Amino acid sequence: MPLVDLLGRPLRSLRVSVTDRCNLRCQYCMPEADYAWLPREDLLSFEEVGRAVDAFATLGVDKVRLTGGEPLLRRNLPDLVRLLAADPRLQDLALTTNGVLLAEQADSLRKAGLMRVTVSLDTLRAGRFAALTRLTTHARVLEGIEVSARLFDTVKIDSVVMRGVNDDELVPLIEYARPRRAEVRFIEYMDVGGATRWSPDRVMPGAEILERIERHYGKVEPVGAAAWAPADRYRLADGTVFGLIASTTSPFCSTCDRARLTADGVSLTCLYATGGIGLREPLRSGASSGELAALIEGAWRERSDRGAEMRALERERGVYIPAAALKGNPHLEMHTRGG
Repeated sequence: MPLVDLLGRPLRSLRVSVTDRCNLRCQYCMPEADYAWLPREDLLSFEEVGRAVDAFATLGVDKVRLTGGEPLLRRNLPDLVRLLAADPRLQDLALTTNGVLLAEQADSLRKAGLMRVTVSLDTLRAGRFAALTRLTTHARVLEGIEVSARLFDTVKIDSVVMRGVNDDELVPLIEYARPRRAEVRFIEYMDVGGATRWSPDRVMPGAEILERIERHYGKVEPVGAAAWAPADRYRLADGTVFGLIASTTSPFCSTCDRARLTADGVSLTCLYATGGIGLREPLRSGASSGELAALIEGAWRERSDRGAEMRALERERGVYIPAAALKGNPHLEMHTRGG
């Protein structure tokens, strides 16, 4: 029997953060001037990550995504990819990156066994990119996408849509992705930990995003997708496919099959969770795969998280976690728990 939580949701997907550091400072994720970082000595080694993933795989996980922070800041990342790719139980091994370092690493990652790449790109305008991220590396991100489009069969582009900031680039992003065989996924601005400047008036609902796209292209056709996938997918008349993740106004908690592992070994059962189970100490004290799996299984069987749905029900919805609280506990940060 598959492992399921209290709401009948299976454990199938794992997001592994390999670092909490990032080389951008995006408005919707890391808008503050300074941050408290995880101690470097606490970060899991690749061998420890591999053992943790092995335990998750024994419980049914067959999809792993490497995240950060910015995962390409972790030295020798292809070594971890190679380690994980050797496990035949993993049917999908992907990476989410901001793309700044992707052009020079894409080939080695592909040869190591990485299957898919998702690149965050919120604007095609260099000046707007600098305003959004506080850095001027836009050209390097575009180069990373170009290189990846040649190397990988599947490239996705994640774009967080913010009203009055970049909501005029829906069509340009679709047009940019089309010749590169990439699929754009438009994501509602989420009020997660780290989004200390979030406000509801900056959220463009998925329904409105879809309406704007149809205003330009005409009626779009829904595309069937896996029941547990977070994105609703649509096809334009010419066959171009794009995705929509309406996680703020229409959360997908009821079909969420993902766990998260922070870079220092905390296993989380929800993006909005305020705590989790620590795997670092068991890993470093020689716990077996079965013992690690028992810890993970116990937490999942008791899982009832519906973080995004609970937030959506709040009548007075503001910032989820104030900046002062985040400084006292970096595990609450979006960039620590893998997005």
